[in-house]
Amino acid sequence: MTITAPAPPTTPRTTGHGRGFWYVAFAFLVAMAFSTVPAPLFPVYQERDGFSTFMITVVFAAYAVGVATALVLAGHVSDWLGRRRVLVPALVLELVAAVLFLSGTDLATLLVARFVNGLGVGMLTATATAALADLDARHRPGAGPRRFEVVSTTVNIGGLGAGALLTGVLAEWAPAPLRTAYVVFVALVAAAIAAVALTPETVERPAERPAYRPQRPRADHRDPRTWLAAVLSGFVAFGVFGLFTSVAPGFVAGSLHHPSRALAGLVVFSVFGSAALAQATSGGLSLDLRRRAGLLSVAAGLVLLTLGMHAASLGLFLLGGVVAGAGAGLLFKSAVGAVAGLAAPAERGEALAGLFLVAYLGMSVPAVGIGLAVRGVSAVTAMSWLTVLLVALVGVVGVLGRRRP
Repeated sequence: MTITAPAPPTTPRTTGHGRGFWYVAFAFLVAMAFSTVPAPLFPVYQERDGFSTFMITVVFAAYAVGVATALVLAGHVSDWLGRRRVLVPALVLELVAAVLFLSGTDLATLLVARFVNGLGVGMLTATATAALADLDARHRPGAGPRRFEVVSTTVNIGGLGAGALLTGVLAEWAPAPLRTAYVVFVALVAAAIAAVALTPETVERPAERPAYRPQRPRADHRDPRTWLAAVLSGFVAFGVFGLFTSVAPGFVAGSLHHPSRALAGLVVFSVFGSAALAQATSGGLSLDLRRRAGLLSVAAGLVLLTLGMHAASLGLFLLGGVVAGAGAGLLFKSAVGAVAGLAAPAERGEALAGLFLVAYLGMSVPAVGIGLAVRGVSAVTAMSWLTVLLVALVGVVGVLGRRRP
């Protein structure tokens, strides 16, 4: 099953929708890149302000809570309010978060900034994905969803890696490591707001606004088992991503004794870069084959990563991250394809918001679990426990995803 684009409109192909597609893709890329800016800086915060690994995961969890809150309250409203009317406020929240990061480094400021950052991302992820589908279908009626699939997943996951890499490089060689990256992203987010403001709206507001209700994950699709396999795939994939955007830079600096900020950014980039590459090159695979390849890669990568920590081997740790990242990318792409394919076009934003809600729970729960575990056991032991749990969940997804007669 592939992602189902919206039904082609009766209006002719327009250049405005073509430009709008790339404007939204740029804004999506910038927002996702901004969300990983703190990852390479966490060891700097730890060194400067004495934050423990647990406090770093709490700061990270504030971001995930913000994402989940926005997904519940606003992740689905673009289906009737309009894509642009949600995207612009979401980007404004990202701008506010950048200013908060620039205002101080104390724990309370970081918590608020990460929560606001998460609110913006939660409003934007499902909305931008649905907007790209709308704009692509209107600009190229009858062309199929392949370009939308590749671009939406690449800017989403690739943006996460790009933000960490850029920040790591700036933190290593530019002045004021805790400020420079945020200044850069203030300019980029402002440009993204201007770009989205120039994008055509693709949703016609109904004459009578539907009664508002918070978002809830939908299980009333044509195939609940496929839906459950898809959202659990999202949980596992983002569990891998959450590990590398929260505690992995600290593991590299502490357990593996490599304190370079650029290296911390490269570690995060390698995971998301391999995920984006796997997504971009897997268009010819069936959804079922893509999911199975993702499950095997995630399991193998987590084992390699854990062995790398046991052996204090940076190379093995990185290899495990790349393999697990590629698998997570395949898993998440299959999840987006399954959920979007099961949902009616008018409900696509809500369906994707439900997927992202479960996925971001996967991003936060394992990371916070490790933060709690390292208060009583070593980082290597905590990572071993997490590997066992995630591999077991991989097995559950594999069973749910098996074809039935």
